[in-house]
Amino acid sequence: MTQLPGLLDTEAIRKDFPVLDRVVHDGKKLVYLDNAATSQKPRQVLDALNEYYERYNANVHRGVHVLAEEATALYEGARDKVAEFVNAPSRDEVIFTKNASESLNLVANMLGWADEPYRVDHETEIVITEMEHHSNIVPWQLLAQRTGAKLKWFGLTDDGRLDLSNIDEIITEKTKIVSFVLVSNILGTVNPVEAIVRRAQEVGALVCVDASQAAPHMPLDVQALQADFVAFTGHKMCGPTGIGVLWGRQELLEDLPPFLGGGEMIETVSMHSSTYAPAPHKFEAGTPPIAQAVGLGAAIDYLQAIGMEKILAHEHALTQYAVERLAQVPDLRIIGPTTAEDRGAAISFTLGDIHPHDVGQVLDEQGIAVRVGHHCARPVCLRYGIPATTRASFYLYSTPAEIDALVDGLEHVRNFFG
Repeated sequence: MTQLPGLLDTEAIRKDFPVLDRVVHDGKKLVYLDNAATSQKPRQVLDALNEYYERYNANVHRGVHVLAEEATALYEGARDKVAEFVNAPSRDEVIFTKNASESLNLVANMLGWADEPYRVDHETEIVITEMEHHSNIVPWQLLAQRTGAKLKWFGLTDDGRLDLSNIDEIITEKTKIVSFVLVSNILGTVNPVEAIVRRAQEVGALVCVDASQAAPHMPLDVQALQADFVAFTGHKMCGPTGIGVLWGRQELLEDLPPFLGGGEMIETVSMHSSTYAPAPHKFEAGTPPIAQAVGLGAAIDYLQAIGMEKILAHEHALTQYAVERLAQVPDLRIIGPTTAEDRGAAISFTLGDIHPHDVGQVLDEQGIAVRVGHHCARPVCLRYGIPATTRASFYLYSTPAEIDALVDGLEHVRNFFG
């Protein structure tokens, strides 16, 4: 078995994840390398979800009976855990959504409806990047179409990094919001947050960071980022689906208007007008994802017990090993940075002229689960002149043996297609 410095005790960790014991396709052991799409869930999270539904299930905030009070304590306790996890100055800056896409849409709509000085309109500009997930492109396109604002973006270098050579021309005095991904889900690139934030602050623009591929894999400190909004999702970090987070600076959340209207987000309602509850409840209309928030809290407990720095070191060692092994595969081209430095644990590649969908299907027949397609980042594929990629992505339970299985599987793919 290959030994690498900095690896976690994956043998012990994998015992917490029942699905990793599965066998598929005629007895082949599952090799799960699709963690950038969604992570697997440990027993501790599954147990927390079951316990909630078995013992505490009730709506939150509105009841005085014991179940309602206990459910409320669990739900708000999850908010406390998220606030600590991201080093938020206040728990009231943590808004629960159903995923990162909803979080980013929430920001876009708040700015579209806001009063000055935050309002996005036909005289202002929105800045994104060419490597964004569609969730951080489409909401801004919709906002630009609705308001007449100009949408601008940073391009990509040939090695999969942001081209900041014209940063002063992209981010100008007209820029109201700069929204970009911290770690690319397709390229694996870790972006230079400090340089972008510094320029945005020079012109008074707000900054929104999509941390969906960062929060599961490395320490996330919203104060150190100096962003105004940070979005991420629970299902990529050992939590359940249906739960996401938007962190926002307190003063902004107080000033900006709500996106959704309904129960819980109000203070008073008459037939003529309504007033709104303080943040975060102002942005959490209706019955929230209660069980999912409890599950996310359990996932955070699990990750913090292991240590985010240790998870980062584990994935860095794996990524370095994977880059070296993949470089030995004939005709394989990594799309994105070709070293483990300044990159996350998702590696996209092409294999000669074999279509990625064919690569993925043959790998699946060997029990190896990877992602194929444009990974909701089609502009990246257009930039590099490819129809799609195959993506292997690792997490805290991934092993060097699984990377070896991937490389062996790719050799089988090459032989299968001649």
